[in-house]
This record gives sequence, structure tokens and C-alpha cells, in this order.
Amino acid sequence: GRRPGVTVDSSKAKTSLEALKISLRQLRWKEFPFGRRLPCDIYWHGVSFHDNNIFSGQVNKFPGMMETVRKITLSRAMRTMQDLFPLEYNFYPRSWILPEELPLFVAEVRVMKDSDPSWKPTFIVKPDGGCQGDGIYLIKDPSDIRLTGSIQSRPAVVQEYICKPLLVDKLKFDIRLYVLLKSLEPLEIYIAKDGLSRFCTEPYQEPTLKNLHQVFMHLTNYSLNIHSENFIHSDSVNTGSKRTFSSILCRLSSRGADVKKLWSDIISLVIKTIIALTPELKVYYQSDIPSGKPGPTCFQILGFDILLMKNLKPMLLEVNANPSMRIEHEQELSPGVFENVPSPVDEEVKVAVIRDTLRLVDPQKKKRKDAQESPVHLYPIYFPDIFIQFHNLPDVCMKDKQHKHHSLKLSLKLKFYLKPGSCPRLEHVPESSELLLDAVPAERPEPDAPRSPEAGLPSLCLKQVFPKYAKQFNYLRIVDRVAALFIRFLGVKGTTKLGPTGFRTFVRNCKLSNSNFSMAAVDILYIDITRRWNSMGIDHKEPGMCLQAFVEAFFCLAQKKYKSLPLHEQVLSLIEFCECHLAALDEKRLVWGWG
Repeated sequence: GRRPGVTVDSSKAKTSLEALKISLRQLRWKEFPFGRRLPCDIYWHGVSFHDNNIFSGQVNKFPGMMETVRKITLSRAMRTMQDLFPLEYNFYPRSWILPEELPLFVAEVRVMKDSDPSWKPTFIVKPDGGCQGDGIYLIKDPSDIRLTGSIQSRPAVVQEYICKPLLVDKLKFDIRLYVLLKSLEPLEIYIAKDGLSRFCTEPYQEPTLKNLHQVFMHLTNYSLNIHSENFIHSDSVNTGSKRTFSSILCRLSSRGADVKKLWSDIISLVIKTIIALTPELKVYYQSDIPSGKPGPTCFQILGFDILLMKNLKPMLLEVNANPSMRIEHEQELSPGVFENVPSPVDEEVKVAVIRDTLRLVDPQKKKRKDAQESPVHLYPIYFPDIFIQFHNLPDVCMKDKQHKHHSLKLSLKLKFYLKPGSCPRLEHVPESSELLLDAVPAERPEPDAPRSPEAGLPSLCLKQVFPKYAKQFNYLRIVDRVAALFIRFLGVKGTTKLGPTGFRTFVRNCKLSNSNFSMAAVDILYIDITRRWNSMGIDHKEPGMCLQAFVEAFFCLAQKKYKSLPLHEQVLSLIEFCECHLAALDEKRLVWGWG
């Protein structure tokens, strides 16, 4: 019979609904636009993992992703990595967090100006929870920050403004690249081969006091520039205020630019950014989907906003947990009267990203793969006139199994003795010839069997970059190992904060206290760091030490223990020291358990 199609609950898809519907039609999968009483294979949500209670299947959101990629949390994560690997993470602008780092920002800018009087910086202020360009403004001096009551209730990030961007047609633009985080453990990352280029609508000039407020010149946000009278809606991917990234690459290539190196730099930027984000994500994941409890597996499409500098160096602007997947735009027919008009550029890029994401997470593909890799107990052999089945082939035969081709080579020569009304029996003959048996035999196709759902679809637009390039980047995953220690000592399932008892247990089990660092000093360290982080307004709902505070405490312990080494070597040495003691402790417990 015909195999059942993949089921997708699209009841919470929101603005990505049209692109999702087109993708499902192309895949010939079953959509449930109003939900379904029975579980679905895939749940497609528009905003958050917490849109619904899901206990099985797959959902297109990770718990905690929205919190992890907020501007302040992202800046903290990138700063941690910049402290460890300054050269590897120089693609993210220098950042300060407001309001708590305002004095530090003022002091550092004053020092830099005193050391280089010719330095005329520009800074950009971005509200932490802002989106679509809301609340963003440029300043030339720290004193220009708008110190109103809102800065306390709405914290922000201030960054060095990139004054020398690459221009096309004298316009500043940025790139929206779509990145699929297919799996967190093991880490699996894909990048779309094409993206969108969003253009400003006024010719670019370097920032001055006169033009600082011209948002259509300095800010590339589509949601801002669409209101400019110069915005051009185009049906061509090569022209207009929104174009495909591939059209920009073609143009750069025609000018002699090294496009391969540019792509290599972008891939490196994406992998390094995900590596910086995964520790926080793992804490949220174990909190919402504890091991041993029913829950879905997760994947997510992220929107990376990247700016190219004049020298073609990519700079990360921000990461979006919910990139717009709309494939139409509003057009004003008359004053106050709007109509949704299809956008060919959006449809070309976004439908391919959603469709190929679904192809990569196809649960039936996984079932077929699992079936191919499972032990086979029935081996049919086809002869012109005779059909024979081998049941339970000896183990010696299984050793010859070729996993790559899913086939089994067995040397046999057979004699058949057929008696009326009896089953055929087999007898070995000394001479041998090779017979090839498929370990998972292909079914004989029926004359009117339906074509494969993927027949006729283009090749995948998503390219795997991790674990493909894991060897080049695994050395950066230091904070991942610190997060693993943090999670181990959380104790209570479902929590994201480490209590004082858990911190003391961590220090004791890892043998970190001594005559120079007593348990009283451990308590003081915990209280000081936790109190400071809680005063920053970081998640007051739950008491205790968050991951970022634990990372700071861990770095402090590493610096105490290994004073003469660079920071990343100090941290790595302490990680290995802790892991060694914990492994020995686990071994002891195992022996005691056997006893």
C-alpha cells in the first residue's frame, strides 16, 4: 500500500504560513491548518517553543532561543568568546551594555580618544528587545545617549558603528542569511546557499552630526526603508531595494572579488556564532525537555544579519530567532488602502529554505534509514523461476556485510531438489560463485506505484557546514564544556539556576578548595557574583546563579589556579582538571554500585 504522508500542524505558523503551504504542496505532505487531536510528525510555530504543549514529534523552535539571541545576551556570549579567542571573534563590533556599563563605556571612549585624538567614532544604540529598527539611533559621543526613564526599563546595547561598509549603487545594504540549526546534540548546522540583500534608500555618506538622523541612509532594516518614497519593489532578483544575495555575489565576482573566500569567511562567522550560543541553549533545553521525559526534538531556522565592509570582511549585526518568512508585501493602492502583493524575491529564497528544512527533518526518511541500518533476518533471492528465502543467516555471513552499499556478499553454489508438493531444500557444493544479496531488498515497484515525494524537486538549497568542518572549529567549544559542568550540578530537573549548595558541591567534587581557597571563600565568590548578576536584571524569577555568572566564576577560579597561562589555556586546564576528578568519582561510584 501507499506509505502515509508526513503530517504537519500549521495552526500556529502565523506570518510564515503562505511559504509553508507552498512547501507542503511541493512535498505532498499532509497539512493540518487547525491542529489535530492525534499527534503530528512536525509542529510549525511562528514565534516560540511555548506556543503549545507538545510531547512527541518535531517542533521548529528551540526552548530559550528567543532569550539567547536577544541583543544583550548575544553580546555577552560574544564578549566571552572574544576574551578567550580575540582574533577568531573579531567579526562582532565592540559592545557595551546599558545601563550598567555606561560608566565603563564613557571611560573607555575617553581613553581611546586621548590616545588617538584623530579618532572620530560613531556609535549605534539598539534596544535589547527591539526589532525591525525600532528605537535604534546613532550618536557621536557617550553624552548623547538618551538617558530617559526608558533606559532603565528598556536596556540596550551600544556598539561601534561600521563607518566603511561595502556599497552597491552608492547604497549601503546588509545580508539576511538563513541558517538551520538542525540539532543541538550532536551539533548540526546548515546554511542556505542564497539569502536576501536589503538596501538603504538614500545614498550613503559617512556619519556626521548633520546626517546622523537620516535612517534611510544608515539603517538597512526593510521595515524602515519600505516607508521611504525611494523604496523600489522589483520582480527581478537583480534590482530594487531587496535582491537575492547571489545577485550581489555575481556582481562582485564580475569585478574580480574573491567570492569563494567571502563565502568561507561567512561560514566561519556562522559556525563561531552558533558555538558561542549553544552553551546557553543547552541549559534551556535540559530545563524544558529533561532527559527521560517525553518531549519533541527541535530544529530552528535563524536569520543572520551580516554587513560587508569595504574590504569584504563580513561583520555580524545580529541573529534573529524569528526571521520573517513572509513572501508578500503591502502595497498602498490609495491613501490608507493597502493590498498584499506577491514578492518574487522573497518567494524564491524563503520557500526553498522552508521546503528543504522539512526535507532534512523528514521523520520518514529517518525511519527508512533506521530500517536500513537495523539487523536483517529475512534475505530473499530472486531467480527466473524460483523464489527462495533464507531465515537467520549465520553470524559468519553477517561479517561480510558492506554497510556502505547495504549489501551482503555470500559465496554459495546451490543445488535444488524439488519434489511434488514439497518445499525446496538447499545443499552446498564445493565450488562457489558470488551472489549479491541486498541487505534491505528493494520492493518490486508496482506498475501504478506513486513517484517518490521528492521526485522532481530541486537539489537542497541548504549546505551542511557542521559537523562537516568540525575539525577546524572544535577547539573553540570550551564554554560548551563549562556549561556541561554547570548542568551536571544543577540538581533539580527543570531549573536554569545553580544554588549555593550545587556550587559548593561542584568545588568539592572537583577538588578546587585548598588552604589558599577555603569553602568560606567559595561562598563569598558565589554570593558576590550572583548578587551582581541579579542586580543587572537578569531573570529575577528564579533565585541562584545563571550560566553566564557561573562562567565568570569558573574563569575566576581558572585565573587563580593557573596564573602564568593565557586565559583560554587557564580555562581549558581547569576544565580538564575538573573532568578528570569527576571521571574518577564516577568510576568509584560505579564500583560501589557493583559492590
